Amino acid sequence: MKIVIIGPAWPYRGGIADFNERIAKEYISNGHEVDLITFTLQYPSFLFPGKTQFCEKNKPEWLHVERKINSINPFNWIKVGNEIKNKNYDLAIIKFWLPFLAPCLSTIARIIKRNKKTKTISILDNLVPHEKRPMDRILSSYFVNSIDSFIAMSQSVMNDLLTFDTKKAKLLSPHPLYDNFGEKESREKALKHLHLSTNFRYILFFGFIRDYKGLDLLLKAFAQSKLYQKNIKLLVAGEFYNNSKQYFDLEKELNLNGHIEWRSEFIEENEVKHYFCGADIIAQTYKTATQSGVTQIAYHFEKPMLVTNVGGLSEIVPHGKVGYSVDANIESIKNALLDFYEKNPDFTKGIQEEKKKYSWEEMINKVNLIIT
Repeated sequence: MKIVIIGPAWPYRGGIADFNERIAKEYISNGHEVDLITFTLQYPSFLFPGKTQFCEKNKPEWLHVERKINSINPFNWIKVGNEIKNKNYDLAIIKFWLPFLAPCLSTIARIIKRNKKTKTISILDNLVPHEKRPMDRILSSYFVNSIDSFIAMSQSVMNDLLTFDTKKAKLLSPHPLYDNFGEKESREKALKHLHLSTNFRYILFFGFIRDYKGLDLLLKAFAQSKLYQKNIKLLVAGEFYNNSKQYFDLEKELNLNGHIEWRSEFIEENEVKHYFCGADIIAQTYKTATQSGVTQIAYHFEKPMLVTNVGGLSEIVPHGKVGYSVDANIESIKNALLDFYEKNPDFTKGIQEEKKKYSWEEMINKVNLIIT
């Protein structure tokens, strides 16, 4: 097939860009022709909470990506839509995660379909955002109406999709493994690279830090567990997308100074493996969720996980098999941490068995199934 993928890609950073590049690579390895069309302007700077939208890595040689889309210029949407339409792709894959982008992506999708050849499919991260804003549902509905079919990556997202549409083709296919961060390395080598002492053990909280991700719950649970008295630390690695002061104030209030390693920055792709390989367990104490790429990185590096039973997280982290799926409250999180460090359960076999479900081949098989 001749395929176009529309959305974040190099030089943009983050999980969605990683996803688009990885699925493009999978299609290319299966003999398809793939173009990626990304943004010249993704978010206006006043809407972006991070330090930069761009990654530091060089463009992969195999990646055919063009920067064309201005998310706030309707004339650009028409121009880009017509350019893509005239290339007569067999398939257009559009990632959707934020209602703000619905007018842009919907306009392009509607124009593409005028060629009567290109099928449009959206792989959905979210339809209803974690941090809600006025007009969200209206914008998401507008997007849904512009697309032929859908892949939802969690049952939570599928349930949301069904509130917008019950007639179009749709399938559930969990987020595949992120296997683009390199191979496993020893704990000692990872910690040496990170300049962290091997005398401590580490609970990793990884990724952009936003209020809905529940870092405050993890801090409080860790303090109550008093695991820090057993040479165990929290390792918090990710850029703040909300006010950081509240977390540093909480650290002082809970007397956790010296018991948390803060790496408050975006973690570049070539650094990710060191954090996961150096940690004992990956904690995702979210207050709301759909799915998360962090779990799929943990699966790749075969690390046990502690997730909260919200959204789609518990769907892919079966409790007692690959880690813990607990209620989103301090007591439940504390008890899971204590169980892990006091009983030392071995989840390796369960993780190795469970991770087989999350292949990129399975994702593209689902896409191919839904468009035939």
